Amino acid sequence: MFSRRSIPRLRIPQRPDAAFDSPQPDQAARFRAAIVPHLDAAYTYARYLTRDTAAAEDIVQEAFARALKAMSDCRGNEKAWLMAILRRCHHDWRRARRFELPAESEDEHEDVAAMRAMESHVTVGEVRNLIEQLPEPFREAIVLRELQELSYREIADITQAPLGTVMSRLARARSMLADLVLRPDEAPGRLTRQEKRS
Repeated sequence: MFSRRSIPRLRIPQRPDAAFDSPQPDQAARFRAAIVPHLDAAYTYARYLTRDTAAAEDIVQEAFARALKAMSDCRGNEKAWLMAILRRCHHDWRRARRFELPAESEDEHEDVAAMRAMESHVTVGEVRNLIEQLPEPFREAIVLRELQELSYREIADITQAPLGTVMSRLARARSMLADLVLRPDEAPGRLTRQEKRS
């Protein structure tokens, strides 16, 4: 079935541990101290990006493997650095599955009052469900800002978007969430009162 030429040659390392790119002991210790504490935050972010528990676990595992391998490149905020790696892993995952999301408009201004009104009327579980209904760019922005408590600049660095775009996405996400809370009958996938009567 296979010709001798089509089988790739494998190089077997002289030492068993040479097969792995094992980090230096100081890098591994730094990884445990600086990156591992962000495991829950990374999983939360991946879960909101994918809407799939198993995929989120795979993406987090890949992100942590890449982070460990590149630990010497980490400068500044470790959490933001990890989230940027996780985001790239998510994009690789999407590309591998040819998953496409619709483009969204980003032209509305921030509506903080609506967000505060929404926070006082819903439970944490309801907020999570509402966030999952948002289109990806808005869901990603709101998760990074409100759940991961990253700055606008850190979000811009992670998403590789201009600062103004990040601010616009956050404003639009807050507005969309407020609309979902204040007008639940008009939420995506739900029938309006008029449609229910028909």
